[in-house]
Amino acid sequence: MTRYAYFEGKIVPMEEAKVSIAVHAFNYGTGCFEGIRAYWSEAEGRLLIFRPIEHYERLLRSARLLQMQLDLTAQQMTDITIELLRKEGFREDAYIRPLAYKASEGIGVRLHGLRDAFAMFCVPFGQYIAASDGARVCTSSWRRVDDNAVPARAKITGSYVNAALAKSEVLLNGFDEAIVLTHDGHVSEGSAENIFMVKGGKLVTPAATENILEGITRDAIMTIAKQELGIETVERAIDRSEIYGADEVFFVGTGVQLVPIIEIDRRPIGAGVMGRTTAKLRDLYFDVVRGLKPRYRGWCVPV
Repeated sequence: MTRYAYFEGKIVPMEEAKVSIAVHAFNYGTGCFEGIRAYWSEAEGRLLIFRPIEHYERLLRSARLLQMQLDLTAQQMTDITIELLRKEGFREDAYIRPLAYKASEGIGVRLHGLRDAFAMFCVPFGQYIAASDGARVCTSSWRRVDDNAVPARAKITGSYVNAALAKSEVLLNGFDEAIVLTHDGHVSEGSAENIFMVKGGKLVTPAATENILEGITRDAIMTIAKQELGIETVERAIDRSEIYGADEVFFVGTGVQLVPIIEIDRRPIGAGVMGRTTAKLRDLYFDVVRGLKPRYRGWCVPV
């Protein structure tokens, strides 16, 4: 159970971390956030935070896009995270949710001239998608937000209405997750995950120009695939129909971690089970995040 939060410059009991219904971010979605995982290491008896500096650097980029001035560095945010996790005392995997938001109260939609605030809470966290050994997914009728409308490269709170529309649509239709297309009809990502396919011995994933979030886990998977398996990644546009014929397909992200996709739009992918490359990458990824691969130990910040 979450007991504490970082709010208004200090760690306080969770029940004290409250905002008014008149706060700008609540009324207009003018905030941004990150999702960071901390993995419990039984061998070390402590949590390992996965790539927090990179996550906080991305949060600061999102904040700049929203004309926010945060008086904290990525390292200072990491230090706050460590302090908060120590206070919570979790002995299991945890999810960290830092938020930057427009904290002024009142009516009037804009970005400038408002007070900016930073807050954070943590929760114990397991699987994001229940079908972790093979997800059945569907292409959503909702298109991904466009860079010239609501930039997907920033984790803007208001833009996740787009993800929620897609996710609820497919869940209520009996699927595990959504694939969302760009306005040009190319594959963008899942509702809140990056997507890869295995084709011709390479990984293929939508380019940053396909209205994706440039994921930290996405980068980790590309690095691990190259360094551990000798597999190159091609970043390019992917047509909806092309992905049906892929050898393997999988989602990656902080929340989802790595989940194989075994069916898309009621069409089996490959043999309809998790593929060999996906299985190897998933095993490697979980070894990396739990600090079991010395080569990547720098990605894991101990609490």
